[in-house]
Amino acid sequence: MARTKKKAPLKRKSAVRKNHTKTNAAGKSRAKGVRLFALAGRPSKQDFIKVYGENGPKMTWEQRAEAGVPAEKFQAALAAKQSGRGAKPSIPALS
Repeated sequence: MARTKKKAPLKRKSAVRKNHTKTNAAGKSRAKGVRLFALAGRPSKQDFIKVYGENGPKMTWEQRAEAGVPAEKFQAALAAKQSGRGAKPSIPALS
């Protein structure tokens, strides 16, 4: 005679959801940095170097603000730095 398997009873999820919104100081700082990065227009490493110099990518947003260019004014500062360069295009024209 063949054995039959009994189905295990289904486990029900509890009606109360666990709240996983505990954040620590590092998480809050990271979120603030990401928000400021987005506010600055998601600049590249080269953009940071153009505006802040060689240490630009290594600086925090607070240090960059103390240097004179906060996140809110980054795009304007970048545009000013780029307009100051020569008239040579970065991509050569196709002939």
